[in-house]
Amino acid sequence: MTLDMLLYGVFPYVCIVVAIVATVYRYTWDKFSYSSLSSQFLESRQLFWGSITWHYGILGVLTAHLVGFLIPQSILWWNMEPIRLYILETTGFILGLMALGGLIVLVMRRFTNTRIRAVTSPMDATLLLVLLIQVVSGVWTAMFFRWGSSWYSAFAVPYLWSILELRPDITLVNNLPTMVQLHILNAFVIILLLPFTRLVHFLSIPIGYIWRPHQVVRWNRRKRVVGS
Repeated sequence: MTLDMLLYGVFPYVCIVVAIVATVYRYTWDKFSYSSLSSQFLESRQLFWGSITWHYGILGVLTAHLVGFLIPQSILWWNMEPIRLYILETTGFILGLMALGGLIVLVMRRFTNTRIRAVTSPMDATLLLVLLIQVVSGVWTAMFFRWGSSWYSAFAVPYLWSILELRPDITLVNNLPTMVQLHILNAFVIILLLPFTRLVHFLSIPIGYIWRPHQVVRWNRRKRVVGS
């Protein structure tokens, strides 16, 4: 077995299987641990700016990746017009910078604030490092390898689909730049670490709040007693 087959043909399945089994086990036996373990009460201003920038940036990037994954041909059609290609690439780059800036603020906050550093576990540090590698490699790719949305749709997406179809085609990633290969491998590392970190809290998004009945609040004020 070659190193490429091990990295791109075997390792992804190890990550996916471990993530599924560990997530199910954690939800079944320790469901109350599905939390981000907020440290907002320790310090809020820096958390606000870092968290807001990070979440808006990364959600935009992930949405773009998901759209490209589901309808790659539509992305290639969109990019046929230069102005549309420029708009898409610029938007993605700005979102990536937002995510990177927010993440840097959160990392600095985590390790420069004494009280927050005291409640930071080794897994927290590992997660931040892996996320930082992922965002930096993504921004690096956007800066130095143009038209990433096109080759993502043409090469990375077919490779990911080949993984899901249980017939991994590693030839699709063999010729990609090293930084892009790192970006792909690190994404599977994130999947592997997901059930063992606080990142798992995104699986407990309270979707039920969308259709639950409105909460009615009534105020019961005591009448003022004359002479009091």
